[in-house]
Amino acid sequence: MSRTAELAESLDRLLGRVAAACRSAGRPLESVQLLPVTKFFPASDVDILYSLGRREFGESREQEAAAKIAAVTTPEPVRWHMIGRLQRNKARAVAGWAHVVHSVDSARLVRALDSATTDALAAGTRAEPLHVLLQVSLDGDPERGGVSAADLSALAELVSGTESLVLDGLMAIPPLGADPARAYENLADLHSRLLRTHPGATALSAGMSGDLEIAVKYGSTCVRVGTALLGTRPIN
Repeated sequence: MSRTAELAESLDRLLGRVAAACRSAGRPLESVQLLPVTKFFPASDVDILYSLGRREFGESREQEAAAKIAAVTTPEPVRWHMIGRLQRNKARAVAGWAHVVHSVDSARLVRALDSATTDALAAGTRAEPLHVLLQVSLDGDPERGGVSAADLSALAELVSGTESLVLDGLMAIPPLGADPARAYENLADLHSRLLRTHPGATALSAGMSGDLEIAVKYGSTCVRVGTALLGTRPIN
């Protein structure tokens, strides 16, 4: 089977899963985005997925993403999402290519991204503000990233007061070994609270290959899928 046929089959299967999850949750299909996560896979896979109708892609490592973006040959530009943990020293580079950053979890990172984006806008290297999602910790483990629930409101206020960032919503990853339904229910509650003070922050990035149906049930608007679409990642 060709790589195009392989990806087309996987994409059809995934879109069917998302559609079924939306029906089960009583949600319109267009309320959930399927975001292909192309980390560790070549630019040629992005080109194929573009030909199959995908226009947005997720990456988690800045250096790999920058090289891949330079290598894709899509007829029109695509939108790139930074979904991995981001260090402040990479903020300037990411501001050069990302449309959305899903993993904002500290005041220092907010300030670094705002400064970098402001400079990029002034230099003409980007045309619009940077959209950000606050990564919230559901287990309090700082090693896995994410702002604590107690500090979420203050971080949201900080983003809202910046010159060049737009607060889109929340992102989270269920704790290792946790019941994903309970984790996503908790996330949905945190999102509901955020919306009371930031009604524009409607995005909820949650769910991956193995649990996207549960995430959709609890309000996810973006499921990040790698393995179920592209296959087992190459050893890297």
